[in-house]
Amino acid sequence: MHTLPTLSETLAQFKNAGYTEDFNLNGDYLAGQRSAIRLAPNEFVVDQHFRFEGLSDPADETVLYAISCARFNLKGTLVNGYGASSGEVADCLIRAISEQTR
Repeated sequence: MHTLPTLSETLAQFKNAGYTEDFNLNGDYLAGQRSAIRLAPNEFVVDQHFRFEGLSDPADETVLYAISCARFNLKGTLVNGYGASSGEVADCLIRAISEQTR
């Protein structure tokens, strides 16, 4: 039986592949945790995204975005809740990210 990787295993794989920045949602842009870089939705590309659901708790729903920015030669990840746990603060940014993944 093949088991799918967990969020932490997938994050570790991306870090090993060079996605070292930990992005956070901050209003209408992404903010790097390691760097002082702020990215507007038109400044980055979503390379991949994965959804994870908790085994027993529906509140454990997250989405992982692998993001790159050619301008700053930067790659990183963003982890955000979805469904009921998704916040309204960054809705416009999440919509922009979702549009880039289509």
